Amino acid sequence: MRVLWAKSGGMVPLDTGGKTRSFNLLKELARIHEVTLFTFYGRHADDTHAQLERYFSRAICIPMDLPHARGIDEALDYARNFFSLRPYTMAKFCRPEIANALRELVQKHSFDVIVCDFLFCAGVIPWDWPCPKVLFTHNVEEQIWRRHFQVSRNPVWKAVSWREYRTLRLAERHYVNLADHVLTVSESDRNYFATYTDAKRITVVPTGVDVEYYQPGNSIEKPGTLVFTGSMDWLPNEDAITFFAESILPQLQRKTPDAVLRVVGRRPSQRLRALAAENKYIEVTGEVQDVRPHVHESSVYVVPLRIGGGTRIKIFEAMAMGKAIVSTSVGAEGLPVRHNENIVLADSPEVFAREIARLLGDPAERMRIGRAARTLVEKNYSWRSAVGVFDAVFEQVTDNTPMVPTLPTATVPSS
Repeated sequence: MRVLWAKSGGMVPLDTGGKTRSFNLLKELARIHEVTLFTFYGRHADDTHAQLERYFSRAICIPMDLPHARGIDEALDYARNFFSLRPYTMAKFCRPEIANALRELVQKHSFDVIVCDFLFCAGVIPWDWPCPKVLFTHNVEEQIWRRHFQVSRNPVWKAVSWREYRTLRLAERHYVNLADHVLTVSESDRNYFATYTDAKRITVVPTGVDVEYYQPGNSIEKPGTLVFTGSMDWLPNEDAITFFAESILPQLQRKTPDAVLRVVGRRPSQRLRALAAENKYIEVTGEVQDVRPHVHESSVYVVPLRIGGGTRIKIFEAMAMGKAIVSTSVGAEGLPVRHNENIVLADSPEVFAREIARLLGDPAERMRIGRAARTLVEKNYSWRSAVGVFDAVFEQVTDNTPMVPTLPTATVPSS
């Protein structure tokens, strides 16, 4: 089957959960299908997208000149989009020249199915083209920004979050209903979308993990060391660490005075660096080549997320490495985990701190939970099994959708 996979934000490096999920699924799909990747992203140094050509039949990778994240240029760009109905997270990528390039591609080559990877790419998909379109959602984007709005204490950011969540609500519902089929990464996301579209049009794709790469290590744990991994330029991660530092760590240190949190991930903000400078019990590494040594050295893996959607690949990776994990319910949302069997769930700061202290003081309990976690992902979750779901959906949509080529004009669909 000839598959066109379109994604905004780029595909490499694999420094976010979304990129990791997309790349591994697409690589497996390319073993059995003719895959064309179309991706567009902010221009950056050391761009390795050209290397993707060895994995796929075609790789069209378009760098864009985007405003610097959280800088004055982005503020001005946001202001220009303010009075439109388009979410800024979509508008900054979905430009007419990208929509034209994608339409030219589908006019030049014949595809059996088009995959829109993440909602943010939907603004350039040629939805009027007579080819089945599958929307692959990694989160309920409206839900993420609604949670930003709910927890934010900064009035400016609260207003921005409110606007984004309201415009995303409109866009998400529009494109979910426009697609021939919708893929989600959790049952909770599926149930959410099913409140306003036919549940028969929604299929859950299981989250996978590379169990050969992520394995239990032989390194000795550093006593009292906690670890959190993730892209620190993703706002829910920054919120999680701020929440941990302000509300959980002080309570934990009453029980375990020497507990240290190590934050591992790319592009930590000035706010997080300042937090680490003020608190000797918080270490911020920035980007690392390999997160595994940091996870292996930790005694407990923590996921104090208050904002999120979809599923967290970071949890599956830590589970594959046999780590005891303490997470909020939001952090583990959508994952097939069981409290006190293969993970520990805690939502209030008091309980979160208490559960970490309990595990730090009980190595046997940490090992028991870690072994159960490894067993769960090893037996049931691989990227190859997830690809079978894609295959079934592709067969379904190509059987149901007529394929009559036309040459409509290029437009950017309005949200």
